Amino acid sequence: MGAATEVIGLIRSRQNVEEFQRLNWKGSFEDYLELVMRNPGVTRSAYQRIYDMIMSHGVEEYTEYKNKIVRYRFFDDTANSGADAIYGCEQPLMKMVNIFKSAAQGYGTEKRILLLHGPVGSAKSTLVRLLKKGVENYSRTPEGALYTFGWREDGPDGPRIVECPMHEEPLHLVPEALREEVLTSLDEQSGGKDLAIQIRGELCPACRYHFNDLMRKYEGDWTRVIRHVEVRRLVLCEKDRIGIGTFQPKDEKNQDSTELTGDINYRKIAEFGSDSDPRAFNFDGEFNIANRGIIEFIEVLKLDVAFLYDLLGASQEHKIKPKKFSQTDIDEVIIGHTNEPEYRKLQSNEFMEALRDRTVKIDVPYITRLKDEVRIYERDFNADTIRKTHIAPHTLEMAAMWAVLTRLEEPKKASINLVQKLRLYNGQSLPGFTEENVKELRRETVREGLDGISPRYIQDKISNALVSDEADRCVNPFMVLNELESGLQHHSLINSEELRKRYRELLAQVKEEYEDIVKNEVQRAISADEDGITKLCANYVDNIKAYTQKERVKNKYTGQDEEPDERLMRSIEEKIGIPENRKDDFRREIMNYIGALSLDGKHFDYKTNARLQKALELKLFEDQKDSIKLTNLVSSVVDKDTQAKIDIVKQRLIRNHGYCDICATDVLNFVASIFARGDVKRSS
Repeated sequence: MGAATEVIGLIRSRQNVEEFQRLNWKGSFEDYLELVMRNPGVTRSAYQRIYDMIMSHGVEEYTEYKNKIVRYRFFDDTANSGADAIYGCEQPLMKMVNIFKSAAQGYGTEKRILLLHGPVGSAKSTLVRLLKKGVENYSRTPEGALYTFGWREDGPDGPRIVECPMHEEPLHLVPEALREEVLTSLDEQSGGKDLAIQIRGELCPACRYHFNDLMRKYEGDWTRVIRHVEVRRLVLCEKDRIGIGTFQPKDEKNQDSTELTGDINYRKIAEFGSDSDPRAFNFDGEFNIANRGIIEFIEVLKLDVAFLYDLLGASQEHKIKPKKFSQTDIDEVIIGHTNEPEYRKLQSNEFMEALRDRTVKIDVPYITRLKDEVRIYERDFNADTIRKTHIAPHTLEMAAMWAVLTRLEEPKKASINLVQKLRLYNGQSLPGFTEENVKELRRETVREGLDGISPRYIQDKISNALVSDEADRCVNPFMVLNELESGLQHHSLINSEELRKRYRELLAQVKEEYEDIVKNEVQRAISADEDGITKLCANYVDNIKAYTQKERVKNKYTGQDEEPDERLMRSIEEKIGIPENRKDDFRREIMNYIGALSLDGKHFDYKTNARLQKALELKLFEDQKDSIKLTNLVSSVVDKDTQAKIDIVKQRLIRNHGYCDICATDVLNFVASIFARGDVKRSS
């Protein structure tokens, strides 16, 4: 068997013929009525369908700052492995879904243009792309099924089907005078399903031509006319321009409103004799082909005024006006996006009042929660996508921290700085701050999230660092932070030296934060000797037991009874800030804790007391730091025993914190230089 035959056999075994047949179902108008009675959902409007599509993925509810937050799983983009997942935009997404819900129930918002407004790179386009992909995929499911129709007629080569160019709802074929009775009958036959069947709109000009022609042919017998109708399943597809449209403004001199509503087919005028014959017209404008689905307007406020007139009618009346034809019904979600300068222009233009009145603005700001910003970069830069270069721990986190800091407004309270505010927004707790305080911090801001650095800038600089000469199989935070700083000089969106200076100062703060993080990690790696901590803990407990019970401690080496070692106890307690006047309370607290465990038949473990564990780790680090002589790394003179101890610490960094050999060595050298600077400062 040849290789080509094997490939063809593989495709044959994987193809899904049953699904193809299901998605290409065809039947008569009568068959469609049976479908409607079994499942009235096939007649839903575009807004109803898009809302049901979002809800079909499920929701999660949680409380943040005493407010109920609904997270819609649809925006996780699990169908595409999270490639377009939206992070940290729960509030804008809640507002948008509520608009869809209101529109689905016919409360008025279905007559509005949805306008996503925000700074560049705030995921506006991604959000619309998700909706378009979602409604496309939903139309392929049994729950999202919808139908359209075509006309069976005789052609020069035999019978053929002329499809409705606007993929409209088959119930449009029901005569207007009989619709109320027909709907009542359908509702009764459907068994009182939750969704009321509705017929919205009239036939498009092309279908109206076929309908009237056949009505004349059969002398008004509608039942014979619909024998020429073939109903089929409709699968929305952006690539095929079925139910999903996208319009992007061109050069002002080349804009033509027929791109939205279709244009005359001049080649067919000679065949049909008139430019007002619908057969000589291409109903292929973006409004036409997006019928039953969704249309996206990229940079909608850059549209020429002629386009805006079409937009007003399409939103308010759900009608468009093709050239030479009467107003034509459409059923689609109209969504656009724009940036702030364009929106300010709209606000100041009195001639655009009608558009403002028909617009529902949804602000899509930058992310202001650190963990969500980190997820954006982890999606693009991870072990699966970056195979040859290791990204050192905290590299993406530090870049994200700087990005978020540039978007935050300075706190009005002197008791908190910008980094602390970032931590509070990230869900961390600070002494003296409650959820109410965090809500107040949010409320007092004016433009938080609408200014600052775009994620695109961060992504570009991470990419630069990955391909730089310095990236010898590993990229660390300083490489990325240096790239971020060097790029500020030529950043096209920074228009003042004062702002550039502020961003550099924030980078310096991030570097300080990184120093603290890696110092703590190296400290934990050095003090990760569990046997050493266990012995230190046992020694401490023996001493505080003797102290609280006013006893003496037996020296294991001399065998002599001695006073409790006050110096040892205080050296541990001071590591977690226990003052001299509170030492007795702390020691009794530990002894009571041990006693309570003993009564329950449990053995005391220092790991169950977070404060004590931290104190023991810091004490052991201080004791071992000198024996390891980490500062000797700076001078490159390290003896054999010290090197062995350093190698153990390095392996702990690799095993417990995600470092590679290169960045573990770099971090140890960096922390060693910090300690060396500290030693120099103390000696001077």
